[in-house]
Amino acid sequence: MSITLLNAGWIIPMAAGTGTLAQHTLVMDGERIAALLPWAQAAALYPAAEVVELREHVLIPGLINAHTHSAMSLLRGVADDVPLMDWLQNHIWPLEKQWVSEDWTYQGSMLSAAEALRGGVTYLNDMYFFPTAMARAAIDSGIRAGVSINVIDFPTGYASGPDDYIVKGLAAYEQFKGEKLLDWTSAPHAPYTVSDETFVKLRKLAEEHDLQMHCHIHETQFEVDESVKQFGMRPLERLNKLGLLNERMIAVHMVHLTEDEIGMLARQNVHLVHNPNSNLKLASGIQPLTALEAAGVNTILGTDGAASNNRQDMFGEIRAAALLAKGVTQNATTVSARTALEMATIRAAKAMGRGDDLGSLEVGKLADVVAVSLSALECRPVYNPEAQLVYVAGREHVSDVWVNGRQVLKGRELTTIDQGALLDRTEAIVAAMKAGM
Repeated sequence: MSITLLNAGWIIPMAAGTGTLAQHTLVMDGERIAALLPWAQAAALYPAAEVVELREHVLIPGLINAHTHSAMSLLRGVADDVPLMDWLQNHIWPLEKQWVSEDWTYQGSMLSAAEALRGGVTYLNDMYFFPTAMARAAIDSGIRAGVSINVIDFPTGYASGPDDYIVKGLAAYEQFKGEKLLDWTSAPHAPYTVSDETFVKLRKLAEEHDLQMHCHIHETQFEVDESVKQFGMRPLERLNKLGLLNERMIAVHMVHLTEDEIGMLARQNVHLVHNPNSNLKLASGIQPLTALEAAGVNTILGTDGAASNNRQDMFGEIRAAALLAKGVTQNATTVSARTALEMATIRAAKAMGRGDDLGSLEVGKLADVVAVSLSALECRPVYNPEAQLVYVAGREHVSDVWVNGRQVLKGRELTTIDQGALLDRTEAIVAAMKAGM
């Protein structure tokens, strides 16, 4: 194995009970972290190692985008300023029915992977059709991905119905099982698009293959009201009766919640994905993050897809989560910079079932590392590096990224993706779509 020393101005390990380490070196031994040491000590112990000087940078764990639809980067900006159900039914679903294919999904997923890596994201928890395309894009780009066995109860260009989605998803899972960059989720789309029978099948699938689940829930008040009309109960009550609310469930959006529901989510160890910018843009509402934090719920962060956000920018989500919570509660002490960073790192790793080897910079963990430069004048002076990352720095200040010990971004340049060729393919696809609209 090759040893690489990352000499950083600051390291924020994000492990429980740790603070910021100044003038420290992160030692990478192949794909794992071997040590965190003061500069001089690392140099003395590893005199023959490759050295990367990052003395005006902060090193943090790779950010985890806990909910996105990667391929939908090809639909960025196609339908703005409309509410969710109008957006879905009259814009997104018709376009997807016409255009989505294996190649389309691969190209969109590659575009999202490039955007993610340039923004310090090393893990995309994806939900979309054609999971083989997302799996190939992750491997080709060098990013980690939670690939979904995605199921919806109506036909699309990908599958004819729920059983067909499951068969195709399982075939993809078997094809790529064991790939070190890939995890898999059992992913029912939402309570308003999935039947009880399908939910139970996907719960059993998750149990059989030891997978996390990934589902949109309580995104809008309309969704909740319609569930009461149709089923005589709110979506969370329905899913609880079906046995889905436990430590496997990664529940996305979760905007409209009662106090009793928050208590139940805490007791049953459900993970909640906060998507502040997408929910604001679609006017869906604001997740009650402070109340969830007080109850002890594991809250994490995601961008949602580029068709609804429209930035797949985790620095933007981190900042929005902290600021929204303060503004809504009129309490400046709620959701600190540290908490917001935890939501995108160590907490998200736990939700994905990867807390033992991802989410923090600790000896023995996988080397998913991001370097953020604080040398620019807009990032100076630096009093508190944690707060600087949340309230000042942005994804444009990410300079270098390693995934599994492999450098995938070097000096803002992607090492695994031909950016020019990617943009050419993207523009060709979009030109065909525009011609057909």
